[in-house]
Amino acid sequence: MSCKSTKVAPSVDFDHSCSDSVEYLTLNFGPFETVHRWRRLPPCDEFVGARRSKHTVVAYRDAIYVFGGDNGKNMLNDLLRFDVKDCSWCRAFTTGTPPAPRYHHSAVVYGSSMFVFGGYTGDIYSNSNLKNKNDLFEYKFATGQWTEWKVEGSLPVARSAHGATVYSDKLWIFAGYDGNARLNDMWTISLQDREHACWEEIDQSGEIPPSCCNFPVAVCRDKMFVFSGQSGAKITNNLFQFEFRGHMWTRIPTEHLLRGSPPPPQRRYGHTMVAFDRHLYVFGGAADNTLPNELHCYDVDSQTWEVIHPSLDSEVGTKYIFKQCFLTLTKQSPTEAELHLFFPPQMPSGRLFHAAAVIQDAMYIFGGTVDNNVRSGEMYRFQFSCYPKCTLHEDYGKLWENRQFCDVEFILGEREERVLGHIAIVTARCQWLRKKILQARDRQRQSDEGAAGGPRDIPAGNRPSGTQLLLEVSIREAEAQPFEVLMQFLYTDKIQYPRRGHVQDVLLIMDVYKLALSFKLSRLEQLCVQYIEASVDLQNVLSVCENANKLQLDQLKEHCLNFVVKESHFNQVIMTKEFEHLSTPLIVEIVRRKQQPPPRLYSDQPVDIGTSLVQDMKACLEGGGLEFCDIILLLDGHPRPAHKAILAARSSYFEAMFRSFMPEDGQVNISIGEMVPSKQAFESMLRYIYYGDVNMPPEDSLVRCWLIKIGLWV
Repeated sequence: MSCKSTKVAPSVDFDHSCSDSVEYLTLNFGPFETVHRWRRLPPCDEFVGARRSKHTVVAYRDAIYVFGGDNGKNMLNDLLRFDVKDCSWCRAFTTGTPPAPRYHHSAVVYGSSMFVFGGYTGDIYSNSNLKNKNDLFEYKFATGQWTEWKVEGSLPVARSAHGATVYSDKLWIFAGYDGNARLNDMWTISLQDREHACWEEIDQSGEIPPSCCNFPVAVCRDKMFVFSGQSGAKITNNLFQFEFRGHMWTRIPTEHLLRGSPPPPQRRYGHTMVAFDRHLYVFGGAADNTLPNELHCYDVDSQTWEVIHPSLDSEVGTKYIFKQCFLTLTKQSPTEAELHLFFPPQMPSGRLFHAAAVIQDAMYIFGGTVDNNVRSGEMYRFQFSCYPKCTLHEDYGKLWENRQFCDVEFILGEREERVLGHIAIVTARCQWLRKKILQARDRQRQSDEGAAGGPRDIPAGNRPSGTQLLLEVSIREAEAQPFEVLMQFLYTDKIQYPRRGHVQDVLLIMDVYKLALSFKLSRLEQLCVQYIEASVDLQNVLSVCENANKLQLDQLKEHCLNFVVKESHFNQVIMTKEFEHLSTPLIVEIVRRKQQPPPRLYSDQPVDIGTSLVQDMKACLEGGGLEFCDIILLLDGHPRPAHKAILAARSSYFEAMFRSFMPEDGQVNISIGEMVPSKQAFESMLRYIYYGDVNMPPEDSLVRCWLIKIGLWV
């Protein structure tokens, strides 16, 4: 998705003095900032504080506070303040006794205070008095007072390079390094009452992350997330989530990521991760002896990763003019050093042991260790996209579940089981079904008006809400259960994976895979194959292999055969009762495979990952779905064909309209009160409705007004 000209929209306030505030809007225009833009802010001056790494930063109101770290020679315990409005640095006012100089500690904000826990202290220059700490300090922003909390009872093991966050009035500490070993224990302490506070060790369950250190944590959707880090001699790129209520850990699986789709970030340590809206943003760290500077984004709702491509820097044009003037005056092009002097790069270079925090709709990154082990004093700002959460997949999923406004009925298999659907979405996502629907529609048109072969009207008592006339489409190749899984994919771009390893569930997905091959749905093929391959085990491999042989699913059959003949599997498999009941040709094939494995074939052909829901709905809006439009939107008298089911699925405004009444001529006038939106703003609104696009024009406040009106902006 291109974000070159996308802007963060100014605020919109309702004028509550009007009798009907829904129809009258007051637009407050503020400064625009380019979405996904990096900006280099003034670095920390040496007279304010040293360049550093392994420090912490926290955000409080409109300021970033930097504490501790090391400058390459000494540990630090100064507290710096950066005002994000004035872009100015100063030393924060402090009284009392601050924590001893340290690095790899943690810092969080609760209420109007900052809490600093643990870390590594001592004199790194002389290599003396080095030790981990488990002390807890509070810094009050209002008074500048440092206070150490003296806590009675059991204490967490002293540690550094751990994770810390605040949730439900408590400080949560996870894992880290105690000087001898990496940890994976968890402790919590209430921050509400210092007098009665005590540490409590949490009894964790589920897929607990391995002992690790130098990792970040972030809280999103009432869960804590841990990504990558050092685990013994091993660095992983696993993402784990922790549910605070049940104290349950879950590893986010990557087995079902589409081949060719964005993978998770490389394994790394010393990176940062922050949460904004429903996303986790991972930046920097050391990844296999490199210092990458891509910004990775994880969508908690869709469980997908992507790399955020930064917008074109606003100073690119100025830099170009400077180069032309320099060439004219000196007859030579400026060097990179000269360009860097006048136009320092806006995007941070790769680094590790930096720190990050979020203020409003932007992320701030400070310091870290860059190339050649140099400490940085740079501050960078990254502008998030602050449009409302796009519920595209959820909205289409709900449309599939509640079956409102259905206009097609699929008649499946020999038993003629019936499944309802929506022509607009099905035809946009599957060309095979599109042809079937067109053929059925042509047959319907050829029949006489009102004849028995025409469209069937469901009795009102049995009719799903919003459904009137249904086009019947017969598909003998499909049974209802796998077809419904396929339909779920068409609407949501994913399938609800059954319990992994259970034979019946695996066989169901094999039937879905067979349909995906027949219907030429490459994306669904990959999802099914990767689920099945990840589910094959010693208990189900023969059943899966036999079914794959029966369905002529050669790729899955090959996977099962290779699984069976592995040295560690073969004896266990052939001793089972299931092996005795295999068909003779399959037994022979397994024995031959064991005696003479075929040569491995490697293909350099690119994998076809198919098209996504977003891509298909984009093509639908841009003309691919024109022949299936069933409603006309009138903008200042100009018609714009659209699809009733899609509008209703994405907007409560249109859903209520179509449920309560429908204009006889199928035309709806578009306006906001007495104001008619521009064609550009109107098309932006449709792009957001159909496929969640937020590449809106600079005057997108008008689009925001419309999204508010139709229930897509809260």
